[in-house]
Amino acid sequence: MNYSQFEIWVIIALMAIGTFAIRFSFLGLIGSKRMPPLIERMLRFTPVAVLPGMVAPLVLWPTDAADGVTLLHLAAASAAVGTAYMTRKVIWGMLAGLSVFFVPVLFDLL
Repeated sequence: MNYSQFEIWVIIALMAIGTFAIRFSFLGLIGSKRMPPLIERMLRFTPVAVLPGMVAPLVLWPTDAADGVTLLHLAAASAAVGTAYMTRKVIWGMLAGLSVFFVPVLFDLL
């Protein structure tokens, strides 16, 4: 599909308005009220649920690897999950996965 520059800016503006409306409906209208404990407890798990949702497709269907899933992808994902599970800290899991993925590249081991 080919869009004109004006149509692209209209789409961006509509998306910005929609995003603002969604966030304002939650933060602006409900922000001053106390949320139920169940909702607060569920919201604490949002980052833990979003990060794997963003990373899993990159591990299982990498776009840069001609062979598809490689042992390096699986090792980095396993290190990240294992470290995050053992330490209960997402940041340590992310750092473990990054180090397993990039250390071989930095030292030209592959």
